[in-house]
Amino acid sequence: MKRLGIISLFTLLFIAFIVVWNYSYQTGLEDAYIPMTNDNPTPSIPSETGVFQRSEFALDYANMPIDENHQRSLATYYDNRAYHGAPPSIPHEVKSERSMGANNCLQCHQNGGFVTKFNAYAPVTPHPEMINCRQCHVAENTKSLFKETAFHKVLAPKVGINNALDGSPPVIPHQIQMRENCLSCHAGPSAPKEIRVTHPERINCRQCHVINNKEVKDIGIFTRQKNGQ
Repeated sequence: MKRLGIISLFTLLFIAFIVVWNYSYQTGLEDAYIPMTNDNPTPSIPSETGVFQRSEFALDYANMPIDENHQRSLATYYDNRAYHGAPPSIPHEVKSERSMGANNCLQCHQNGGFVTKFNAYAPVTPHPEMINCRQCHVAENTKSLFKETAFHKVLAPKVGINNALDGSPPVIPHQIQMRENCLSCHAGPSAPKEIRVTHPERINCRQCHVINNKEVKDIGIFTRQKNGQ
């Protein structure tokens, strides 16, 4: 009888251990989150995982010589957009008009490289997982269909004047939704020369560069007050 009691006790302890361990394991698999309430809303933080998606090419970018004869500039970069922030149009003939993208586009735009047919480096897409390319990107196949409008074109951010202090890392002057992959636009031979970074091997871009999406106003000359005044 005593032996049966000991066996029953150990059985109960073992079952309790299994239950507690399973609960702890399942809890550990849950994603951390910040509760959202109407009284104290917390703005969502854009995902930062995208800055690491091309990290495997960082050293290649750093050691890659610059092809002076086939560089892109910001002028051509923005000429390919209807307005600042718009998806770039397709400046060349499309392989198949019935194709919506996928491998037809990604064979050149997933990792870039020089395309002899167009005598240019293919820009790298920051979002290769979105394979329905033609949903946002349209071909430039007409010059006469659309007419001029009174649409106010938003000016693109200028380079070199968005530092908080002289010598400090420049802020990110654009939203990062669908552009989280920094090295796609800022490193490699297809990057516009004005915004090509000198240190692509430092892959954690957002450790130093922060998003600037607030209106900045002139506060006048800052004067530090003395103690007690």
